[in-house]
Amino acid sequence: MADTAFRLTALAFALSVLAITGTIAVELFVRSAPARRAFGWSFLWTGVWDPVFSKFGALPFIYGTLATTAIALAIATPLGLGAAICLAELMPRRLGDGLTFLLELLVAVPSVVYGLVGVFVLVPLVRSVGAPIERLLGGLPLFAGPVYGIGLLTAGVLLAVMIVPFIIAVGREVLLAVPQAQRDGALALGATRWETVRQVVLPYARSGILGATFLALARALGETMAVTMVIGNRPDIVASLFAPAHTMAAVLANEFAEAASDVHLAALVEIGLVLFGITLVVNGVARLLILGMRGAERARA
Repeated sequence: MADTAFRLTALAFALSVLAITGTIAVELFVRSAPARRAFGWSFLWTGVWDPVFSKFGALPFIYGTLATTAIALAIATPLGLGAAICLAELMPRRLGDGLTFLLELLVAVPSVVYGLVGVFVLVPLVRSVGAPIERLLGGLPLFAGPVYGIGLLTAGVLLAVMIVPFIIAVGREVLLAVPQAQRDGALALGATRWETVRQVVLPYARSGILGATFLALARALGETMAVTMVIGNRPDIVASLFAPAHTMAAVLANEFAEAASDVHLAALVEIGLVLFGITLVVNGVARLLILGMRGAERARA
């Protein structure tokens, strides 16, 4: 009797997660119907965002979200993985535990605090460093245009600072879960510490490291307040890293309370639906990759 009650209770909790996710999707789909009727699929690849003339396209926000996330991952993944290896493989266990605890505290810092750090530290830093780069490499589209300090690069670097504690903390736990016998066997065969990490530990923990990276990616896709404070909030598509841009989460935070028409409100909700869909696709792809890696590892074993 007790086991049956336990199973039913656990099943109810599990189904409640699906119910909440489904409710969010249905609500976003219904509320965005006026925008879909007005703009159709062209909403996804149109670059005009003009509330005065009721013309809306999500492409600048999709571009800004993906570009800032790509910059953040390019910076945070090698940095986080290297720090996780150092904490798990090279440092004494107690020192690694202490430093990991401090990193986990960084995860709890509100995003608006990161935004303030970005405004007072990153923006002047990017402005001072970016100006000579623009003079030297301004002929390339990636570094062209005036350096305001705010823009894609600043938002990407700030996102990297915010997500790197996730990668370090989860990556360290994954590396520590690798059986010690794997390391001892490699060392007994004459491998160096670096060879052991590269050829034994990292391949064994590959699926977990990939999961940590995608967890950080999901956080970067949905980050709102900190990015809003440093990205410039301009709905344009410009190749330059120094140019102001906009993201899906930021436009929702900026305009949702001030939407002047039903179509404007529905367009914002549709952007939320697109962001929801991208997040689901990213997490689904991550799950498939992890399952594929585990299957390949079992096949090799």
